[in-house]
Amino acid sequence: MIQRDYLIIGAGIGGVSVCEGIRKYDKKGSVTLVGGESFYPYQRWMLSKQFLRDKTPPLKKLPHVDERWYQAHKIEARLGTVVTQFNIDRRLAVLGNGETIEFNKACLAMGSRPVRPQVAGIGLGNVIYLRTIRDALALREMSISEKMIVAVGGGLLACEVAASLRQSKLKIAIMHRHSSLLNRYLDPETAAWVTEQFAKHGVTLLMGSSLNGFEGKTVLRNIQTKSGERVAAGVAVVCCGSEPNLEIVRNTPLSGPHGSPVTDYLETEEKGIYAVGDLAFYPDRLMGGMRRQTHWENACEQGAVVGANITGKKRQRYEQIPYFWTEMFDLKFDFVGDFNLPPTRVGLSGSYAKGRFALRYFQGEKLRGIVLCRHSPNGVQAAKTELRQALGK
Repeated sequence: MIQRDYLIIGAGIGGVSVCEGIRKYDKKGSVTLVGGESFYPYQRWMLSKQFLRDKTPPLKKLPHVDERWYQAHKIEARLGTVVTQFNIDRRLAVLGNGETIEFNKACLAMGSRPVRPQVAGIGLGNVIYLRTIRDALALREMSISEKMIVAVGGGLLACEVAASLRQSKLKIAIMHRHSSLLNRYLDPETAAWVTEQFAKHGVTLLMGSSLNGFEGKTVLRNIQTKSGERVAAGVAVVCCGSEPNLEIVRNTPLSGPHGSPVTDYLETEEKGIYAVGDLAFYPDRLMGGMRRQTHWENACEQGAVVGANITGKKRQRYEQIPYFWTEMFDLKFDFVGDFNLPPTRVGLSGSYAKGRFALRYFQGEKLRGIVLCRHSPNGVQAAKTELRQALGK
């Protein structure tokens, strides 16, 4: 049996950030990082952006750190490996190859997977769910020879994919059940403006169209809407949300309906077992309530906190203003704060016409979120400070 001080399950940005945090406070403890992909942890956010836009995929820019870092810091990286069983009481993890790791402390960092809509034809060739490098390479290759590509969904991923492929001069459409893109995050007026920008860049908009199924014998030929319309398509990129990978801890206290419940130290109710990134359902001490975020910066910051806490050398709470960003065509949006509820009042500074503005979203008299379009990193920091002050934090 293999014995380790620390077992990190999941080789995404959350998992490697935990490893970095551990080595900051514990230079000697034995660490194993287990990941299902055969690649070292990489910058997944690039897959829907630069990776699709560049003529040659920037594979060298993807790794978070060089693989030599793992050797230099004595991090055992078991890639292309999955954990099939996780025994909380005995502190054991069984790997896909049958080996067993006995651990002292562990962190769940398995991330999430794309939601597969319950419709016909989801397994057809050329129906892509963008999550991994292999998915992105397949999408690049398939898209070159197809006359029409359809992104199904109207959120961040669908918009990024559509913008990137359109910038590569490909014919792309977005199918969304709502009348505007990014409607989950933006007020109706701004969402309508963003939708107009996509139309101006030549993206075909299939708004108000709900997916009913994919048609074809072996590969995709048409996408059917619930209204009975058939849209000819050679490639579909399904962007209908994500769900946490919690199978190995299902029916245990480490799994809940909204993720893995953790304290503000990101520790589960099982002492010594933590969760980060797309899995962690944590108390938001600044904005209030419980929250699960599925964005890059969140996973990085949580990993650093867990890396400190899991060693016992430094104890710290996770207290961050929620933040994420996106880019599409020549627009970059930064989202600072809570966007779970539609605002009751919106304050606009700047102008849509110039394509540079800031939006302040209020719930009653309380400032809850700030959206920045084409602002600098200094602007983002100023927005975080403004929101903290408004919250009295």
